[in-house]
Amino acid sequence: MARSWELQGRTAVVTGAARGLGAGLARHLSRRGMRVALLGREYATLAAVADTLGTESHIVEVDVTDDAAMRRAAEDITRTFGPPSVVVANAGVAEGGPFESSDPDTWRRVVEVNLVGSAVTARAFLPGLRSTRGYFLQVASTAAFGSAPMMSAYCASKAGVEAFARSLRAEVAHRGVGVGVAYLHWTDTDMVRDVDDHAVLRELRGHMPAPARRVYPVDRVASWLTRGVERRAASVYAPPWLRLAQAGRPFFPVVVDLLSRRELPRLMREHEFEQTGLLGTGGRVEEAMMGHSAAGREKDR
Repeated sequence: MARSWELQGRTAVVTGAARGLGAGLARHLSRRGMRVALLGREYATLAAVADTLGTESHIVEVDVTDDAAMRRAAEDITRTFGPPSVVVANAGVAEGGPFESSDPDTWRRVVEVNLVGSAVTARAFLPGLRSTRGYFLQVASTAAFGSAPMMSAYCASKAGVEAFARSLRAEVAHRGVGVGVAYLHWTDTDMVRDVDDHAVLRELRGHMPAPARRVYPVDRVASWLTRGVERRAASVYAPPWLRLAQAGRPFFPVVVDLLSRRELPRLMREHEFEQTGLLGTGGRVEEAMMGHSAAGREKDR
C-alpha cells in the first residue's frame, strides 16, 4: 500500500526496545505522534529509553517467549492506551560458531527468541490489531535471503520468521490487518559490533562485496522501517537497495557454498573456531537470564 497511514495518536508496541534498533524505532514512532509501549527484559534500560520519547510511553518487562506473560502484557497495554495499531516484532538474539560444537541451550534460545517469540507476540496482539485494522511488522534479515556458515541458529530463525510473517499475512488480510517483513542488513548495534570481535565471523564478513559490508546507523535504519510502517508495506528494505537483491536469491546459496569451500579450510588453519555465545549486551543479559532460569530449575529438583 503506497498511501501513507496517519500514525498520530495511535499506539505502537515494540519488542526488544531496550537498546539498538528497538529503541531507535520507539523514538521514530514517538516523533510521528504515537504512544509507544516498550517491551523487553530490562526495566531500567527500557525506562531510560522511555525518558527520551516525546510522547506517552508504557514499559512492560517481559520475555517474548512466555505466552502467558505476553497475554498479560497485551491486556496491560490495552488497559493503558487502548488496542495497538502497530506491533513491531523486533526482539532478537544471535550467536556464532560451528553447529556441531554449539551449546544446545544457546542454539535453541536463538530460535526461541527470534522465531517463537515473534509468533507469541503476534498471538498476543492480534486481537487488538484486528480491532484497529492495524499493522504487524516482523523484523527479519538478509539472513533469510541466503544462510551463512557459523550462524546456523540465527539464519534458521530469520528464514523462519519470514515464512511465518508471509503465512500470517495471507491469514489476516481479509480482516484488514497488514503484515510486513523488514529485511535488515548490517546495522550498527552492539550485537553486530560484537561480530568483528570474533576472527572467523569477521573474516567471513570481510569476503562480502564492499556494498554488502557497509554498516548502517541505527537511526537511519529506524527511519526506513518507520516509513514502511507508515505505508503498511508488505516488504521493507533497510537499506532500500536490498530490494534489488531479491532477484538474486536463487543464486545466493551457490555463492555461499563456493566461498565457504574455498575460505573455511584456510580459516580453520589460521583461527580457532570458537563459540561466541549470545552476541552483544542484550545477548549477555539473555545469557544471564538463561543461567538464572537453569539454576532455578536445578533448585526445584
